[in-house]
Amino acid sequence: MIAGIPLGDLAFLAVSLVAAGAITGILAGLFGVGGGAVIVPILYEIFRVIGVSEEIRMPLCVGTSLAIIIPTSIRSYNAHRAKGLVDTSILKVWAVPVLLGVLAGSYVAKYAPPNLFKIIFVAVAVVSALRLLFASERWKLGDDMPSNPLMVLYGLIIGVLSALMGIGGGQLSSLFMTFYGRPIHQAVATSSGLGVLISIPGALGYIYAGWPKMDVLPPLSLGYVSLIGFLLFIPTSIWTAPIGAQLAHQLSKRKLELAFGIFLLFVASRFIISLIG
Repeated sequence: MIAGIPLGDLAFLAVSLVAAGAITGILAGLFGVGGGAVIVPILYEIFRVIGVSEEIRMPLCVGTSLAIIIPTSIRSYNAHRAKGLVDTSILKVWAVPVLLGVLAGSYVAKYAPPNLFKIIFVAVAVVSALRLLFASERWKLGDDMPSNPLMVLYGLIIGVLSALMGIGGGQLSSLFMTFYGRPIHQAVATSSGLGVLISIPGALGYIYAGWPKMDVLPPLSLGYVSLIGFLLFIPTSIWTAPIGAQLAHQLSKRKLELAFGIFLLFVASRFIISLIG
C-alpha cells in the first residue's frame, strides 16, 4: 500500500491514466479541445473503481481535468498555430471575459451539488453533437462574428461552463464560431487557444474549492486536483497532441463534424446513465 492506496488499485490507476493520456492528446489535437471532454468521464470511471465518494468524485474529475489541460492545450494550440488557421483577433476579445467566467465557475464549484456538473456536461455535449450531426449549416446566427458586447457575453458563458465541465473551452467556442459561419477547421484551431486562458485559473480555483474537503479527498490530492492523475496524464497527452492536429487537417470538413458529434454523444451517454440510474 502506498499513500493509503492498495498496490492493485495503484497499478490500475497508473496504467489507465497513461493510456487515457495518449487518447486525450490525440483528441485534443483532432478537435481543438483541451481534452476535458474525454478526461472527465475517464477519471470518473477510474475514481469510481478505486472507491472515491460520489459526493466529491465529479468535482475531483473536473479540477484534475483542468490541471491536465494546461500543458495539453499549449501543445495543441502551438500545433494549430503552425498551420496558420488561428484567428488571434477572436482570442483577444474573449481573453478577459473568459477569465472572469472561469473564476465565477470555480467559485460556484465550491458549493454546487455533484449532479450539477453532470447536467451541464450532458446539456452542452448533446446540443453541440446535434448541431454537428444533423443541422450542419442550417444552425446559423449570422455570417460573421458579432460585435464586441455579444462576444463578451459569449466569452463569459464559455468561461463559466468550461469551469463547471472541466474542459478547455474548445468545444463551446467551436460551437459559437460555427454558428457564425466560421469553417470548422478554423473554429477548431482558434478554439485551441482558449485552453490556457481557462485551465490555469480553473485549476487554481478547484484547488481552492476543494481545500475544505482535504480530509475526505483521496491521497495525493491538492484540493479538487488529483496530483497522481495530473502527473500520469501529461507525458503521453503532450506527445500525442500533434498527431491529432495532423489528423484534423487531413479530414474533410464534414468528416471532422461527424467525428466530433459522435464523440460528444458517446461522452454524454455515460453521464446520462449515471443521472437516471
